[in-house]
Order: sequence, then structure tokens, then C-alpha cells
Amino acid sequence: QVQLVESGGGLVQAGGSLRLSCAASGRTFSNYAMGWFRQAPGKEREFVTTISWSGGDTYYADSVKGRFTISRDNAKNTVYLQMNSLKPEDTAVYYCAAGRLHRIPASYNYWGQGTQVTVSS
Repeated sequence: QVQLVESGGGLVQAGGSLRLSCAASGRTFSNYAMGWFRQAPGKEREFVTTISWSGGDTYYADSVKGRFTISRDNAKNTVYLQMNSLKPEDTAVYYCAAGRLHRIPASYNYWGQGTQVTVSS
């Protein structure tokens, strides 16, 4: 089992920045690719970004490319999501997940409880 706890969400104005963190415990964190997904009210959960176990490979949704950056620190069992130039359409609950390096939620075995990000216009 891997337990994941997200933090860092909040309310920010459009154009602002937030940094989300996801702390992992349990099984070896570095065994897993880590992903960030988000879900807005009335919408399906969507892929945001993912990073390989080593941090050497990263992939982003087109909607966040150039604005968001994923990183990980395996020594701290933590993955980060730096979000810059935030837009109101980025408003959602953000989830981190551990699993295989992929864009689909079904590839991830473990999920955090989510953290709310709200971007005001």
C-alpha cells in the first residue's frame, strides 16, 4: 500500500501561482511513476501531468504545458506540482496518484484524497 496526502491548494487570482505537494508513505515511493489529475464539478477526472520514477521523463496535458511543472524528490517521498499563470479553468480538485507512467487514471493504483484549487477571475 502507498498512502498519498496532497497539500498546497487554495484560492488564487488569475495569473497567480500555487505549489502543490504530495507526500507518500508506505511502499517504496521511488518504485512508482507519479501523476497529477484534476476534476472539476460535473466533469470527468482528467490527466494533468506525470513523472517517471527517476524524474527523467515527464508528460503534460496540452492545457497546462508551459505553465505547470512536475518534479519529485525521492529522498523526501514527495512529488510537487508548480502551477504558474493560473487560469479560472484550472479550478478543480487536484489528485496525486502512484502507478505506471501513463495518462489514464486506470494506470494508477493509489490515490490521494485531493486538494481544492480555485482560481478567481
